[in-house]
This record gives sequence, C-alpha cells and structure tokens, in this order.
Amino acid sequence: MFFDSLVFLLLTWLREEKQSRRLILLIVFIALLLDNMLLTVVVPIIPSYLYSVDDEAAQSVKNHSMSPLSPSGTFQSIVSLYDNTTRLTGLSPQMSTASPMTPAPTSVTPPQNKSDCPKADDQLLNENVKVGLLFASKATVQLITNPFIGPLTNRIGYQIPMFAGFCIMFVSTLMFAFSSSYTLLFLARSLQGVGSSCSSVAGMGMLASVYSDDEERGNAIGIALGGLAMGVLVGPPFGSVMYEFVGKTAPFLILAVLAVLDGALQLFVLQPSKVEPESQKGTSLITLMKDPYILIAAGSICFANMAIAMLEPALPIWMMETMCPRKWQLGVAFVPASISYLIGTNIFAVLVPLAKDIYGLIVPNFGVGFAIGMVDSSMMPIMGYLVDLRHVSVYGSVYAIADVAFCMGFAFGPSAGGVIARSIGFPWLMTIIGVVDILFAPLCFLLRNPPANEEKMVRPHNMSSINSTYITFIPVYSLSNTAY
Repeated sequence: MFFDSLVFLLLTWLREEKQSRRLILLIVFIALLLDNMLLTVVVPIIPSYLYSVDDEAAQSVKNHSMSPLSPSGTFQSIVSLYDNTTRLTGLSPQMSTASPMTPAPTSVTPPQNKSDCPKADDQLLNENVKVGLLFASKATVQLITNPFIGPLTNRIGYQIPMFAGFCIMFVSTLMFAFSSSYTLLFLARSLQGVGSSCSSVAGMGMLASVYSDDEERGNAIGIALGGLAMGVLVGPPFGSVMYEFVGKTAPFLILAVLAVLDGALQLFVLQPSKVEPESQKGTSLITLMKDPYILIAAGSICFANMAIAMLEPALPIWMMETMCPRKWQLGVAFVPASISYLIGTNIFAVLVPLAKDIYGLIVPNFGVGFAIGMVDSSMMPIMGYLVDLRHVSVYGSVYAIADVAFCMGFAFGPSAGGVIARSIGFPWLMTIIGVVDILFAPLCFLLRNPPANEEKMVRPHNMSSINSTYITFIPVYSLSNTAY
C-alpha cells in the first residue's frame, strides 16, 4: 500500500514538473554521474582483472605443455592470484601411501588479509601497455566524435543525441559487465567515448538553452557538473570494493540500472524542439587555434590532466607490483586525488614512487588532484576571458578547443604512460611528467595581462568579474562537458 502511494506521488510530481527546468537539470545530472562513474569505476578493476585472465591463460598453457611422462617426483606449485594458497600436484616415488605428504619448499608466503601479490615479472609489466591503450581509447574516440555531435545538435536538437548517448552508454555498461576478453573490453571503452560525447555535448547545450539568464545558467551547469564530480569521487572506491567482495559484474550492473532510470526519465520528460541559429557568427576555430594565448591555456589543460591520465593505468599495476594490496585498495588510492580536485602542480607527482604502502599515496595523490583542480579552475575562465578580450564573444569554439586539449591529455597520457612505465619504470614516468609540467609552467605568466584586440578595447574587461561569471562552468575531472 505504501509502495503504491509512493509511486502515485512520484508520477504526480513528474506530470506537474514535466516542463520544469529542474527535471531537465536532474536528467543531465544523472547522465554526467553515470558517464563519469563508468569512466573511473574501471580504473581499479581492469588492471587486476586482465592480469588474472592472462595469468590463468599462461598457467593453462604451461600445464598442457607438460609431458605426462615427466618424473612423478617433481612437485608443481600453482599460485592463485586471489587466495595466494599453494596447491601441490604429483607424488614422490619414495613416499608410501600411508605416509603424510610433505609439501616441497616454496618461497610463496601467504600475506595477511589475502592480499593480491602477483610477481613482478614481464607479464605484469606488459599489462601497462594493454591497460594504457584501453583507457586511452575512450578519450581518443570522444576526440574524434565531438566535432560531429556539435553540428548535429544544431540541426536536430538536443533530445535525440541525449537519448542516443543513454542507449550507447547502457550498451557499453553491459559489455563491461559480461566481457571476458581484452578485445571486448576495448570495444566497450571505445563505445563509451561515443556515448559520452553525445551526453555531455547535448546535456550542456540543453541546459544552456533552457536557462537563458547568465547567472541561472551558470548555477545550473555548476549543479550538473556536481554529478560529474560525484561520479569521479565515487567511481574508483565503488568499483574496487564491489570487485573485491561481490565480483567484476556487480558494479556495472548497478550502473546499468542507473542508466535505465535516466533513460526512462528522458522518455517521459524530453520533447522535440527546434534549435534557433546563433544571433551572431563566432570566430572561426582556425582563427582561435592561431591565437598563442589560447594555445597556452589549452596546453595547460592538456598537460595538467595528462598527469592523472598517466596515473590511472600505471598506478594500480605499480601497486600490485610493489605493495601487495587488496583489490579494494586499488581504487581507494585515487580517493585523495578526487577529493582534492574538488577543492583545488604536478610537483607532487615525483612523491608517488616514494610510497611504500597505500597510506604513502595519500599526500602525493592529494597534491596531484589539488594541482589539476587549480589549473582547470583558472584556465577555463581564462579561455572565455580571452575570447571576450580578443575575439567575438561566442564561446562554443573556444570550449571545443578546451575539450580537444582534455581529450588529448587523456588519449596520449594512458597510452604513452603505459609504454614508458614498461620501458623505464613507474618512478621515471612520474618524473618525466613532472619535469614537462614545470617546463611548461612559465608560459602561464603570459596569461596575466594578454593584449586586447583594438576593436574590443572600447569595453574594458575586469578579470575578477570574468572569473565570477565563468567559475561555475568549471568541470571536475572532465573538460569535455563544457565544450558547448
């Protein structure tokens, strides 16, 4: 009875609020939450899962290749990645059946709490490249897709691309849940890039269209990006804890249920609409890309986010190699970076390889997240400020450049990071990205007082007012959501 009343009240509220902007804001909030939870929930799962699959295959090949005529007195120890127990096969010919079997000496000591302790061999090092390429595939596909989604929304509206993004994201989530091969996981991650592009571009455009007042629009997009922040914050620990205690499939099925709820809400609320053309023609993308000040701001976004992009595939593998962590700890290690990103450059990255356990990762990961937060929170207002100061005040193209910069960081970072970590080691990887960021940092001083276009000098701009106007548009962790 209570459930029926609750459903009735919910349906009544939905009918009353069907044309409400708040319901559209809720739809976009959930879409961004789902997108970024799926983005980060795989970070602690994929490295451990792929290693277990590859290790199981290697053990199977090894067992099949052994001759049945080999001496029976040889003991074979089979080490499980998860329970770390040693099973012995084979009997010594000197042993009688009445004598208890004594296990052969083994160097494998089960650690406490059943930690996962894979050997630091070539197989584990090879995971750096595979995991890096898999993580980079999403940003690469999104980088390719974004230029097509923007014009598409101008022609057919935001509702259809938004719902298409939900459908693609739902399929990608189910593929993650039930895929057991690297190829299918790679396809699922790439497919997520298409769905993310549809959801983020259409979602931000939809909010901008229904919130016409600048202040209301800024507040609405800020609330929507709270879903993005929550997804980034909750994703890694949620994925690692569920993977440890329930299994690989469980976190993705929960996200699939969340996607279905958002899709049902979209079908109930969203209505087709005609998109009105822009009132003025903005500066061309090519002209903006020739502006050195915009390139400096975009470079800052790219290199800052490249640091966390390199950490995502390499850090869990390095922890498996050196710390013997439990699976849930692989995701919890990213929590300090997520929290500090919400508060606030990569000089802390060099401290990561000095950590001896998961607690030693708290300070450097907090520093990385805080630094990236500071870079993004300053560069995004500056991008809009530069357009106001030097070009026509239409912001779609300049935020498309910011989106490209972010995607380049998350496409190049994991792929190159995996190769570098395998070749010269994780500590050198962190050192290299730290040095690159330090060398790039002096260029940011040029953004303190950029020259204005002569035609724009009629109306002076106050930097603090620009910051107050654009600060609510700042994304957390993913810049792609502010391209439009």
